[in-house]
Amino acid sequence: MKVRTTPNRRETWNAQAFPPSLPLAVDRLRERLFRRVDAHGAVRDPCHGRALETALLLRLLRRFCVEEGEQRRLEDHLRSRREADEPLDRLLARTALSPEGAVNETLREQLISQVPEFTGSRKRLLIDVFLSLLDSRAPCRHDPAELNTIGLHGWAAVQVTALKVILAGLEHDIATVRDGDVELLLSTQRGPWVWEGNLLIHLSVLHALSFLRDTDHVIREGITKALRHRRSDGGIPFITDADTWCTVTAGVALASVDTPGERLGPLAEHVARQQRPNGGWAFTDRALQTDVDDTSVSLEFLDTVDRVAHAGAIDRGLRSLLELRKPCGGFPTYGAESPPEACMTAAALNALSLQPHEHREVIRGGHDFLARQQRPTGNFASDWSASRYHTLFRAVLATRASPDPTSPTAQDVARRAMHAVRSGQNADGGWGQQPGEPSDPISTAYGLIALCQQDDARPAVPAAHRLLAAQQQDGAIPSAPDSIGPRPFIFTLPALADVFGLLALGHLQARLTGESHGTRRPTMAGPGPPRRQERHRGEGERR
Repeated sequence: MKVRTTPNRRETWNAQAFPPSLPLAVDRLRERLFRRVDAHGAVRDPCHGRALETALLLRLLRRFCVEEGEQRRLEDHLRSRREADEPLDRLLARTALSPEGAVNETLREQLISQVPEFTGSRKRLLIDVFLSLLDSRAPCRHDPAELNTIGLHGWAAVQVTALKVILAGLEHDIATVRDGDVELLLSTQRGPWVWEGNLLIHLSVLHALSFLRDTDHVIREGITKALRHRRSDGGIPFITDADTWCTVTAGVALASVDTPGERLGPLAEHVARQQRPNGGWAFTDRALQTDVDDTSVSLEFLDTVDRVAHAGAIDRGLRSLLELRKPCGGFPTYGAESPPEACMTAAALNALSLQPHEHREVIRGGHDFLARQQRPTGNFASDWSASRYHTLFRAVLATRASPDPTSPTAQDVARRAMHAVRSGQNADGGWGQQPGEPSDPISTAYGLIALCQQDDARPAVPAAHRLLAAQQQDGAIPSAPDSIGPRPFIFTLPALADVFGLLALGHLQARLTGESHGTRRPTMAGPGPPRRQERHRGEGERR
């Protein structure tokens, strides 16, 4: 995602064509993000409550007769979501408050259609089980094959096991539950905090345990852990936070607008401390499950701040990415056993291009994978964002950072992706999450980043005006939420609109000055971190 210079291929745009308020907008955003940085160098941004987790916890509170005041706080949040714009929130809120035939088959199928094909059957089961918990009359169809945990990464294995036990309980067939299933579920409840920072899995496990004997004390302790994360409006979030993700993306954005290295140093030190023993990064301090996205952007950020000081961490991180590469050239989100995805492949390629010549063949293979995954329209399958322009801008960056810029494959992927971006631009200069939808700031930021990689400045002018028009006096850029987890459920991380808004403005400034602001410090000189022959183990830190 970082800004890179390619002086032989990029002309400087005319700054006078763009809003004169651009420098002020950048200053406001930069200082707003720094106000989120804590004493440890982390960007702290708790995600908002969501109807799904709130409804699941409310059912537990009612079943275990937890104090009525606690129940009322959750109910108040759900009442506020009864008329929400998001159809799923409306359905869940209404079902949890008054389960009278609220489950809608059309909506169910619509939700399932939004997830990648390789996760479709599992997500259908997930949706059906949750709706059955909230309304016992809701149908819950499943194939036993959907309960197979072989080849699943840690989170998915726990989630599927919880679903298996819940189904057994709903069907009064608890004898089919194995001792190993029970032990796996109980293992997530032994720590003092919510396992892996994932409240949805935590609540799924508690519901599963509620069908088993002698688990009341575990469930009550789990309820107490969940209630610690209730938001001020009574809602329960999907995850406790995504502070590592917010820190690394904010760091890359701040570096893109020429933020002094001494201000970025504490963020980089915090990120370096979060590296896990396998060389990768997780989404938050307390999670151990690493992923390609957090790892890739962490590497880009550390390289930007000081590639010499962080050479060891960068080398270990790149090795961890290479271990996940699939024979087809693509990269998955989590473990090597997971299917490859276009967005994660683009993320990994951007990180591997920090050492472009060493990874030339891997990068070429990644471009080939992107080309095969790209649709005739130039788009890609849905990813971890509700906006289709998320994968598009990252794929464009991945091709522009290629060590072989004349590669026909890379050029073709970029050309088709840019066509999809340009054709989706609205008359007001912005983009919606999907073509034809009203413009929102975060999708507009994605589109503007992509436009900054082409020669024609004209479409970028109204895009910049549209993005800056969304900024408030305090520097904030509020936007419709676009983060997804698990797919297809949307959740809100407020800081990300500010982060990607600033990143887009950083890419724009680089086109106006002809320089990559994040690459002008002396520490960026040289060929990059040396290769290590021995295996290293990172020192992960958890709060």
